[in-house]
Amino acid sequence: MLTYDCTGCTGPLYAYLADCIKRDITAGRLAAGEHLPSKRALARQQGVSTITIQNAYDQLLSEGYIYARPRRGYFVAELGQRPQPVTAAPRQLAIDIPQQPVWRFDFASNKTESAHFPFSIWAKIMRETLATHHEELLAVTEAGGAHVLRAAIAQHLASFRGMSVDPAQIVVGSGTEYLYGLLIQLLGREKIYGIENPGYRKLAQIYASHGVTCRYAGLDAQGVRVDELAAIGAEVAHICPNHHFPTGITMPISRRYELLAWANAAAGRLIIEDDYDSEFRLNGRPLPTLQSIDAAGRVIYMNTFAKSLSPALRIAYMVLPAALANRFYRELAFYSCTVPAFEQYALAAFISQGYFEKHINRMRLHYGRKRAQVLMLIRQCFTPAECQVHENDSGLHFLLEFATTVPDTVIEQRLATQGIRIRSLRSFDLAPNAPDQHVFLLNYSNLDVAQLPEALQHLQQNLFGSGCLWL
Repeated sequence: MLTYDCTGCTGPLYAYLADCIKRDITAGRLAAGEHLPSKRALARQQGVSTITIQNAYDQLLSEGYIYARPRRGYFVAELGQRPQPVTAAPRQLAIDIPQQPVWRFDFASNKTESAHFPFSIWAKIMRETLATHHEELLAVTEAGGAHVLRAAIAQHLASFRGMSVDPAQIVVGSGTEYLYGLLIQLLGREKIYGIENPGYRKLAQIYASHGVTCRYAGLDAQGVRVDELAAIGAEVAHICPNHHFPTGITMPISRRYELLAWANAAAGRLIIEDDYDSEFRLNGRPLPTLQSIDAAGRVIYMNTFAKSLSPALRIAYMVLPAALANRFYRELAFYSCTVPAFEQYALAAFISQGYFEKHINRMRLHYGRKRAQVLMLIRQCFTPAECQVHENDSGLHFLLEFATTVPDTVIEQRLATQGIRIRSLRSFDLAPNAPDQHVFLLNYSNLDVAQLPEALQHLQQNLFGSGCLWL
């Protein structure tokens, strides 16, 4: 008769008994074809209910360790070659998960300040969403996203960016990185994709991981050079015309029309317009998008809520020309939208009720003040002969050019040993063996202004070996 000690059982009793019988079978203590005790007999032996034994036997039946014969009972199944008994000790596998370093101060962070996220408004919107959208929240949304969110985005683009967009053109996804993958499937891996150099290195990595031919086009003072797009044979140009990362260049209207002319000059050419931080133009109205002046359906517009709200939301969208939108729903509509319905309905309410516009206006004012503070501290720490600031009226970063002979990588490494992260413009150059320019990125969206003087002091000492003016 089987007998098991159940005093140490912490989970369901039937599962514990099933595991005990399973171990006896795999260890060979119960032979193939051996008749197991009846449910009642084993229940009496163990002092448990027959339901518990029935559930244990049912679990073993479903896993194939035993089989039943009508009116005869349960028997041990033939397992073939017996596996080694599984030990209860946790497995230690050699899986190397990269750990992100913790910086004392990070000049390169593109995070947003959590203190300024509208938590109270967002909590209110979430409660309202749960209370008013019972059926919608449990339904599968369209491949392009919930219509209510796409309509809210279309209205926002009309009022803020002057874009006339049909909600059906909009495709919502969990971040631009996911949408890039969809675009590659939609446009084709056989095309040659041109990206700006210097530029967003992760973009080149994404294209490479999808097996796409990706080539680099250089910049001048007006943005990506059209002659270089032609020289590399690009068929798709992926660019940031409104505030290029990392240089900060804003493309003038003459270059925009030149780009559109390049796209219209050959069948199949397209432009991906990445408008990642257009909300934060500090002076004047935002510049017109390429999409808004495109009359031939050659521009795919992309944006994200990572900068305007938080990267943790993982919500981005793209606006497809009508022909591409139709192709998307013909060929890729089998994909489910990757943003949960709850977040989509909450964000739609946040936008349509005017909270998003108010948040943007409030953050634009905050970042404008913060930018002025940061620039003041930089000018107090460095003389004009030591440091020049390259900035414009858009975005949340600018560039610092230093009059130094210390190699860029040496500066980065020295500061890293002191817990300070800074990235040179050279580190964003996608071509090998890029020359030093002694230009460094300063992203101020998540800077702690109170700690900035100390960080600038370290930078001053590593570059010039002297102290800041306030010390």
